[in-house]
Amino acid sequence: MKIAFLTSGGIAPCLSASIGRLTENYLRDYPDSEIIGYLNGYKGLLLGNSINFPKSLLGNADKFYQFGGSPIGNSRVKLTNIEDCIKKSYMKEGENPLEVAANQLVKDGITILHTIGGDDTNTTAADLSNYLKENSYNLTVVGLPKTVDNDVFPIAQTLGAWTAAEQGAIFFENVANENTTSDRQLIIHEVMGRHCGWLTAATALAYRNRLDNINFMPEVGVSKEKWEVHSVLLPEEEINFEKECERLNKVMDKYDCVNVFLSEGAGMDVIITETEKSGETVLRDAFGHVRLDELNPGQWFAKQLGKRLNANKVLVQKSGYFGRSSKANKADLDLIFEVADHAVESAVAGISGVAGWDEENNNKLTCIDFNRIKGGKAFDVNQDWYKKMMNEIKAI
Repeated sequence: MKIAFLTSGGIAPCLSASIGRLTENYLRDYPDSEIIGYLNGYKGLLLGNSINFPKSLLGNADKFYQFGGSPIGNSRVKLTNIEDCIKKSYMKEGENPLEVAANQLVKDGITILHTIGGDDTNTTAADLSNYLKENSYNLTVVGLPKTVDNDVFPIAQTLGAWTAAEQGAIFFENVANENTTSDRQLIIHEVMGRHCGWLTAATALAYRNRLDNINFMPEVGVSKEKWEVHSVLLPEEEINFEKECERLNKVMDKYDCVNVFLSEGAGMDVIITETEKSGETVLRDAFGHVRLDELNPGQWFAKQLGKRLNANKVLVQKSGYFGRSSKANKADLDLIFEVADHAVESAVAGISGVAGWDEENNNKLTCIDFNRIKGGKAFDVNQDWYKKMMNEIKAI
């Protein structure tokens, strides 16, 4: 049995830990197995770049849990985007990337491939798995669902998302102290989440829970209300900009500051329309996604809100790279162990798919068919915890 690992897409606080748990399982329970890791995701698979995992790693898996990121590297490559693969010199003109990848797996003698990534990674794994079946390649592909956005359908909880929310809260705990540097200060905390506001909402919740452990000093102006979350803007909720500005002006007048938690995808359609109206080009990545770093939603909202709130100082801070680069916390490690263990069981049994809690099957841990995996799952804003939090925020 020869196993290959591949991590792809953006990093999340679960990749290193997932590889560690998978490695420990295989080396412990299948001592004759061989393990390799393709370097930098599907790029490494196309180019045949890999490293061997030595047997000496057995009993040392805890070292993987110390790190964020991926020890074997990531990249954003879609195997069905032939033009992009040729442009980046991952293959030659006239070649089929799915065929190139399949041939590399056969050449390397791989019997099990574990792909660790989000919806793009695992839908690409689905394309590869289907191609292998159609061409009678005997290979099992089992994915593990990672993304800080927690937006993969029908996965109830993706790996790394809990940690990212916790780290985003820690990040803003320091940033919030900036409200002492100016009167009428606007701070925008821009959180990752292209189409899904789960991470923004979960980060706001984690941050507000941390506030409960701080002893404030209202007698000298250090009141909890100044450090509070005053607004949460998500892609799933229509933004009534005029009404929100009216409410936040009252907060600014009362507490001399406003703290906004902004999902990077919130109001994206409005921003894109206005950007293209002005004659500017909206850049997109290999998957056709708008490159939000260039679009810069935080700056757009900072400019608009800053004017409306008569802010004397405006600060935009992004916690994305800070949060997604962290090592996994205890809650995520427990989830990673559970999912990785099931992924190994499924792979050895020859069952391809994505291991995870299936929302359509009472959140049961199963190996979900690749054809059911898709991204862009919206955050359910009708959940009790979210509605309670928003009621409290709007009452500040």
